[in-house]
Amino acid sequence: MSATRCALVFVGGLDPDMFYREAIDPVIAPAGLLMDYRIDRTKREVTADLAGLVTSRSVFLGAEGCRVTHEGAVRAPMDVNDPPTAAQHSAKPLPVDPANPALEAALDREFAEPESGPHRWTKSVVVLRGGHIVAERYAPGYGPETPQIGWSVTKSVTNALTGIAVRQKKLAINAPAPVAAWRDPKDPRHAITIDNLLRMNSGIEFGHSLYADWRSAFDPSAQMQFDMADEAAFAETAEFAAAPGTRWNDTNGNTMLLARMIRDQAGGDAASVLRFAHRELFDKLGMEHVTLEFDGAGTPIGSSHMWASARDWARFGQLYLDDSVVGGERILPEGWVDYSARLTPGSETYGYGAGFWTNRGTTGGAAKRIGLGMPPDSFMARGTQGQYIVILPSARLVVVRLGMAHDRYEDIDGVARLVADAIAAEAK
Repeated sequence: MSATRCALVFVGGLDPDMFYREAIDPVIAPAGLLMDYRIDRTKREVTADLAGLVTSRSVFLGAEGCRVTHEGAVRAPMDVNDPPTAAQHSAKPLPVDPANPALEAALDREFAEPESGPHRWTKSVVVLRGGHIVAERYAPGYGPETPQIGWSVTKSVTNALTGIAVRQKKLAINAPAPVAAWRDPKDPRHAITIDNLLRMNSGIEFGHSLYADWRSAFDPSAQMQFDMADEAAFAETAEFAAAPGTRWNDTNGNTMLLARMIRDQAGGDAASVLRFAHRELFDKLGMEHVTLEFDGAGTPIGSSHMWASARDWARFGQLYLDDSVVGGERILPEGWVDYSARLTPGSETYGYGAGFWTNRGTTGGAAKRIGLGMPPDSFMARGTQGQYIVILPSARLVVVRLGMAHDRYEDIDGVARLVADAIAAEAK
């Protein structure tokens, strides 16, 4: 947890105590009573201590965000500018007020707190139509330039970076995944493809990443994130549990293996990944407030650790709404967007594509979301506690909602209502 608090202070410029109360404490309680944090703004580092038994230290590394220290894995902090503050983020530029009263009312509903709980704590909403902001609102302390953690929304960014490597013919989605530990054709994991990793049906036994609470601290996926300097190296040790394509299970291990492939194809270290990601994706989309974080091996934590402003997340969603064509240039392979939104067999209970959640199904999660007001052709990047980028091809809209929801379904009811309201308002 030291890495999250480090990033929210030195990347997001947010109030660490408020963030802890709203985002972290409800997840790790009752263990939170045993946690102690120390923030050293001079050294730009955060230390977390669990009852004197376990200590974690994370250091701010400028463009690479924050990183948990492991023996011999973290260099001295870079010479960087002072981190932003919440006041700076919320001061400029000004949010775009909706001209449509119906959209104004939709924002009012999304930011309203339930009378009897649990909290939803909406922090940012951005609605794009035709690539232009038609509605936008932020909670106090947040603004158009405030970087916010995407959690598993980051998996969809890994989808994009993988797609770019496929377009460049550096990776092939249906070939055996280039994982050194699985190279032997006699190893049943040798049959796992990049497609299997994107679709979460690789068949490896590596816990789950569908929800987070104090019990998930004992999951292999959490152990990988918080204890391992080389997360992908840990993930590749996972046991083989089912034939590829036969069992769906959302686990961060799949995505970290993809992230290492991206690192290796980009040049082998964090700096080369950042150059690749900015040159091929972020800069082309006009994403200006992005921080992609890394593990101790220089692999991007592509499962969960990218920070970006709500406007930047919306620009990312617009890429998929526009079939990955920006300014006449195709960013992803032809057909990649449809591939990403296509339902993965076996995931019907939740409705998952390839790095995105999808409503292109008739049962389970897709049916529930459609019943709540989301169109059948819509799909979304989704992260824990209610991070959403909803892509609506039939309505030509992108809807972003970021916050700290703690209801069972992470504000999906509220987001679906927001989507339905936005569609109705823009149709008038």
